[in-house]
Amino acid sequence: MECRNDVSSRSEYSTSTNLLTGAKMLSSIYLTGVLRVILVSIISLGGFVVLFLMHYSSAPSLFCPPLPAFPPQYSERPQGQHNSSLAKTLPDKPIMLLWFWPEHYRFDLSDCATLFNIDSCLLTDDRSIYNKADGVLIFHKSIKQDLSNLPQSPRPPFQKWIWFHVESPTNTNRLSGLENLFNLTLSYRQDADIPIRWRLTARKGQGEDFVLPKKDKLVCWIVNNNNPATGSGQRYNYYRELVKHVKVEVFGKAFGRFLNYEDYYDTISSCKFYLSFENSVHRDYITEKLNGPLAAGTVPVVLGPPRQNYEDFVPGDSFIHVNDFPDVKALAEFLLKLDKDDEAYLHYFQWREHFSAQRHLIQQYQEFTHAICYACDHVGTHKEYRVVHNLYKWYFG
Repeated sequence: MECRNDVSSRSEYSTSTNLLTGAKMLSSIYLTGVLRVILVSIISLGGFVVLFLMHYSSAPSLFCPPLPAFPPQYSERPQGQHNSSLAKTLPDKPIMLLWFWPEHYRFDLSDCATLFNIDSCLLTDDRSIYNKADGVLIFHKSIKQDLSNLPQSPRPPFQKWIWFHVESPTNTNRLSGLENLFNLTLSYRQDADIPIRWRLTARKGQGEDFVLPKKDKLVCWIVNNNNPATGSGQRYNYYRELVKHVKVEVFGKAFGRFLNYEDYYDTISSCKFYLSFENSVHRDYITEKLNGPLAAGTVPVVLGPPRQNYEDFVPGDSFIHVNDFPDVKALAEFLLKLDKDDEAYLHYFQWREHFSAQRHLIQQYQEFTHAICYACDHVGTHKEYRVVHNLYKWYFG
């Protein structure tokens, strides 16, 4: 009996000890759990703060696209200058939304005011204000075959969609489903709603006397594309025949002789004649290839639509048309003759008494700046509304 009582006592002591130890373990586990919750909370809160600060410091403004990639020979825009023509709040001006950056070439949206004195509208690429945009500019070459990257939200009744395309019909991809979709057209075509090209401007009063730039080359040509698929085979074949009769200085990617941007106008100025050959022949398809030599003080030799079409835009005595000659040899002989007759050569600059030519933008990222800015100006100054029912019938007609 005494032995049984001793065992019972030891059992009770052991049970008490186990309970005490269990309580301590539970307490330790509880404290550890609390500490873990606190530690996780602190880490989570810290991570949230870091992510918030990173987003706040790096996120672009609602109206500011990234800065363009400048060619190495041009300095970047000063630090702190915002790439936007919009203020922090939307002023009371018509808004034009740039749905695509053409060919991914970005420029400073304030360039419209800086370069062209256009301030009649607000230009933005911020799609979140789609419902407030008076016009949406849509670059044809960026549209997917199934149209899936066009705006999907319902179009506000006041909003106009603008078809933006500056390639010739030869280099135009036909996409189905564009009928009755657009309200305005932006193109090189003279009958577009927004015709775009670099035009001569009439002189006001007596301008400065024209001084002919120094010439050390007879004929020049700057060309990057000789791909026959783009229609350029005709001009390249003409060039190959021409060089049999007269020396032609060639530049550009097509000939592996690259020019820096700052050398473009100086190079053209140093030539008596410049080959303004379009890559394909269509009505009104007369590009900056004509404007370049006119602005530089050189006589353009043009290959493109008929002479009469050129004369819709520039004086007839400001250029030489290949169609004026029975063959390539006759043109070459005429150029060589003008080279020796200063009086006859200077006749091609008499138009400068009444007009002036502005140097067009030549940096790659600015290729579409001129067209986009004038589209914005149109949205800001025109309220009429229509629907383009058959886009391709008009463009290819």
